[in-house]
Amino acid sequence: MIACTVDGMSRRLADVAAKVGVSEATVSRVLNGKPGVSQSTRDAVLTALDVLGYERPTKLRGDRPRLVGLVLPELANPIFPAFAEVVGGALAQQGFTPVLCTRTAGGISEAEYIDLLLGQQVSGVIFAGGFYAEREADHAHYERLQALSLPVVLINASIESLDFPHVSCDDLIATHQALEHLVSMGHTRIGLLLGPRDHVPSERKLAAARRFAQRHGVDLPDELVVHSQYSLESGQAATGRLLDAGATAILCASDPLALGAVRAVRRAGLEVPRDVSVVGYDDSALMNSTDPALTTVRQPIDAMGRAAVDILASMIAGATVSHDELLFEPELVVRRSTAAAPRPAG
Repeated sequence: MIACTVDGMSRRLADVAAKVGVSEATVSRVLNGKPGVSQSTRDAVLTALDVLGYERPTKLRGDRPRLVGLVLPELANPIFPAFAEVVGGALAQQGFTPVLCTRTAGGISEAEYIDLLLGQQVSGVIFAGGFYAEREADHAHYERLQALSLPVVLINASIESLDFPHVSCDDLIATHQALEHLVSMGHTRIGLLLGPRDHVPSERKLAAARRFAQRHGVDLPDELVVHSQYSLESGQAATGRLLDAGATAILCASDPLALGAVRAVRRAGLEVPRDVSVVGYDDSALMNSTDPALTTVRQPIDAMGRAAVDILASMIAGATVSHDELLFEPELVVRRSTAAAPRPAG
């Protein structure tokens, strides 16, 4: 998988040779269409030209490798490297070269990555965890892609005004699975640790939880709903409010948030799950190796990633695809971070 960079457009021929690991003479033979170069080497040279920003010779432009951008918000949360692995592999199987773009604090913005990808003449873009899910974010770069009719697929929920195909994990089912598990163990004070208020998946989880609470006679007062940024540290800081509100169980919108909740419970002098049960969301890497092993809702990332690639490939081929949201059912994975509600004192 190629990392999207801001390398200049005036690299020398030697840079292409160094990137591919061949001689400058071999690069020259490819550019001049001369025989004596294997097809794999030829393809590698042409791909390097594209990635480094060179214009191909006119006679070689017709067989430009098909580049596809994969835009992620970060790699610290293990769910995103997992998506990158699935999507990158599926793209390669269909003859595409994935170009990985990840945002970093103070680094290249999502909009700037779109400029770079368009400059590389990508065939399409797949987004996961992007600003399309945040109502208050700037969406001008998405609107630009719509105006260009570039094939785009979004992974997980987006704001309604962006008319792209998207594949999502069903937040309603995920929330109900987790709440049913906690209620079955006697929990009645269940806190929700969600992402930002304008984040569409968190909106959906909250709506699903309120619907569940109403149907099952469970109280869900405002003090048991806390919004946070998606990080372990933010989750830890926000969990104190749920503990102060008397939560005996906490349902989190991501695994890092759940790990932050576990840390906060311990720093409050309590234990997981004896005093407080914690449920995560994603079932990202190593959640079965935490202490305690985390009960979490598993996103079917393999099926979702492959579906996103199939849809994008169909769009690139000129087929008409449905823009209706394609929902995938999650799976509750029960481990040791949840247990029966503690008995009231006295």
